[in-house]
Amino acid sequence: MGSISCCLLLSLALLSLRAAAARKCDLQGLWRNELGSNMTLSALDAAGTFSGSYHTAVAATNKQILVSPLQGAQQHASAKGQPTFGFTVQWQFADSTTAFVGQCFMDHRGKETLETMWLLREEVPSRRDAWKATR
Repeated sequence: MGSISCCLLLSLALLSLRAAAARKCDLQGLWRNELGSNMTLSALDAAGTFSGSYHTAVAATNKQILVSPLQGAQQHASAKGQPTFGFTVQWQFADSTTAFVGQCFMDHRGKETLETMWLLREEVPSRRDAWKATR
């Protein structure tokens, strides 16, 4: 009896690992970063595009921070299921736009993590000031 239950537990553990490995990253839903910002993404459409909203917890402004719309696209998922993506956020409280690019990773337990980089462009009064408009 003991060996049967041990084999059953081992089989269930292996099936759980296979199920987690077969799953693919899904961008849809609520995401939070380590700074306290929140992002909500819609489901991908047939073309791989999505929309959503971003509520940043950090900003270089004295204005009230508002939830801002975003638009993006995901690369077709590879067999590994850890796709790349990009999106832009049109900030509703500042004269700037941020472009994010990244990849969704899934660990062996099925936990999804988005690794991203961003580039922010703010409006400046003249082309002469363009050098200081991008971070």
